[in-house]
Amino acid sequence: MIRILHTSDWHLGQTFFGYERTEEHEHFLDWLAACIRSEQVDVLVIAGDVYDVSNPSAAAQRMFYRFISRVTRENPTLQLVVIAGNHDSAARLEAPLPLLQEMRTAIKGVVRKKEGEIDYEDMIVELCNRHGEAEVLCLAVPFLRQGDYPAVETEGNPYAAGVKALYSHILRRAIRRKQPGQAIIALGHLQAIGSEIAEKDHSERTVIGGLECVSPEAFPPSIVYTALGHIHKSQRVSGRGNIRYAGSPLPMSFAERNYRHGAVLVTIDRGELLSIDRKDYLPLVGLLSVPSGKADVPEEVLAQLHALEIQPDPAPYLEVKILLSEPEPMLKQRIEEAVADKNVRLARIVPMYHQTVRQEMQEEQTISMGLQQMSPLEIARLAFERNYSGDMPEELTHLFQEVCSAVVTADPAASR
Repeated sequence: MIRILHTSDWHLGQTFFGYERTEEHEHFLDWLAACIRSEQVDVLVIAGDVYDVSNPSAAAQRMFYRFISRVTRENPTLQLVVIAGNHDSAARLEAPLPLLQEMRTAIKGVVRKKEGEIDYEDMIVELCNRHGEAEVLCLAVPFLRQGDYPAVETEGNPYAAGVKALYSHILRRAIRRKQPGQAIIALGHLQAIGSEIAEKDHSERTVIGGLECVSPEAFPPSIVYTALGHIHKSQRVSGRGNIRYAGSPLPMSFAERNYRHGAVLVTIDRGELLSIDRKDYLPLVGLLSVPSGKADVPEEVLAQLHALEIQPDPAPYLEVKILLSEPEPMLKQRIEEAVADKNVRLARIVPMYHQTVRQEMQEEQTISMGLQQMSPLEIARLAFERNYSGDMPEELTHLFQEVCSAVVTADPAASR
């Protein structure tokens, strides 16, 4: 039996609206180390975005290396498998690998090539139980950039087709290597079709129009579990319980205020998936929004701030949402005075103007009352403008029309 703990998107070194988060990350890593011990974890996998930026500070790197040293010292048989995310520098993440390998740590950041061809074998990592028996073959695939995946002729999305082909090539090699009683799992740092992200203020770097979305079909049933990173909301993908995002341990924006955080514990025995269990983590510092719902006029918001109870340590991050008819130069000072004795970290003030709110209400009314009278393209354009504050690109419009035409051709009833 082997127990694998799936985490991702640590974003070490991140600052939150100017506030540094070292204490928060240290709190999470302490929790994670305790979880590894108490759950008798055999393998810790980190599905990308170890750091928040590609050139992390010395302090952030020191935090990561100290954690690896600590958990491998406390757990003499523990393995770690780390893949690079889109925030990470693949080469920088791999740089200390010769030293980390002595601490049973495998890092996959760069997609290696031999004589111009992708080295698929390099991305297969054996995972052992505490008795040293190789129970799992892990397809450890880092975030893929152009040139990292095979070119595939397709009328659809070349990125998605290339990523699917890469996993298929690695999987075939893993199946040939697999021994009786072994299982295959996959790691990836990508946006899967069907995954949920915050509609506004999301901190995941996604491509407009979903042009880098990968189908869950890239992970067939022969892969017993797929551990994904990149999306900060912990979730299953398209209802498939064995394809999951672990989610980020800390909220990366106020849009993630109500997300659950933690890790996913996967138990495999004799090649079969036994269980998948969430291990919840409560971040050290909370997020507070005033008002808790939609923005309100200054008088109401200031009254709520004055009535706010003094917050316990550690002070939560505060966002204030104000509904304005025109700019108010003294508003920030009035808000700062209102919270001066409340033990909060004022992170941001979000001004919203009546005209913007009216436009949003009109859009909501149009959508709720007029969907039956709108064409699919009109609905798509409205959704795009709402999410991205701009006109839908011509290329995406043509692509959407081609998809609609294909659907109607396949099922004429769809046009009625």
